[in-house]
Amino acid sequence: MDAADIATQREHILRLEALARNRASRPVHRAGPRPTRCEECGDPIPEARRAAVPGVRLCVTCQQEQER
Repeated sequence: MDAADIATQREHILRLEALARNRASRPVHRAGPRPTRCEECGDPIPEARRAAVPGVRLCVTCQQEQER
């Protein structure tokens, strides 16, 4: 193995490590359909909220109440 091969191998390893860190930092998305209604009050959860907050189960009002 010459210096170029070693550098290429090292670059490959660094790239794989960076990809692994990137994947680990991403939020986990649940498979399957997202709930369209709040589990607490039954009000609709707006599509924008469902898109912005993966795995959301509560409307904004109920989420705020739960966080208090």
